[in-house]
Amino acid sequence: MIISSQFISHVHLKRDSVPTPFQYPFDLPAIRSLDTLEFHPKVTYFVGENGSGKSTLLEAIAVSMGYNAEGGSRNLRFQTRNTHSSLESKLRISKGFRRPQTGYFLRAESFYNVASSLDQMEEDPLTAGVLASYGGRSLHAQSHGESFLSLVMNRFGPDGLYLLDEPEAALSPQRQLSLLAHIHQLVQGRSQFIIATHSPILMAYPDAWIYQFDGEGIRRIAYEDTEHYRVTRDFLLNPTRMLNVLLAAPGEED
Repeated sequence: MIISSQFISHVHLKRDSVPTPFQYPFDLPAIRSLDTLEFHPKVTYFVGENGSGKSTLLEAIAVSMGYNAEGGSRNLRFQTRNTHSSLESKLRISKGFRRPQTGYFLRAESFYNVASSLDQMEEDPLTAGVLASYGGRSLHAQSHGESFLSLVMNRFGPDGLYLLDEPEAALSPQRQLSLLAHIHQLVQGRSQFIIATHSPILMAYPDAWIYQFDGEGIRRIAYEDTEHYRVTRDFLLNPTRMLNVLLAAPGEED
């Protein structure tokens, strides 16, 4: 069975342990409606507006799997500030018989903290050499986009579980295509990805599952039905018309 061989098959919210539906993050419609969410054995996407709960759920899954809340591998332990929710303690993660040989939680908003922690480890005689797995160069010594790709190209390997939160944040469209190509190589190497994203480029990966997070909860959706795809398509088909509507003075829309 394909489900039994993937690293994570599904996540279940233990409702009887939820303190109150009116407390964050359980007041979010997506989390409030969560029961059991299944994952594609290759690539699963979380999409939705800011504040919809997709990053909150991804973070909780990462912490439940032993990753640092601010990002990194399971061996990277540091804390700049304790801001993650208690959601991970209310989740039950169903795993397959295979165990990942490697993995990473890439979180765009706290990537700077990860890079700083790695530099500190490199300066410590007990952990010196850690940057060799990241291309042998400080991530701070590169542009934001270059450091993202350096991490993915050097640190990510086959048989890995990768949780990515808005990885497009620092990447140009061309670099997003490069990331997509590398994701495919890793998928062919039996890796599994769960990605929270706003990028219509990244979520175009074929044979992936896309979950929409919104006021109605969480539901599977086709790529062409995502708002990200439709808004981008409509803008590129006629940017002048859309700009005229957006920039029109009040009362001049007609």
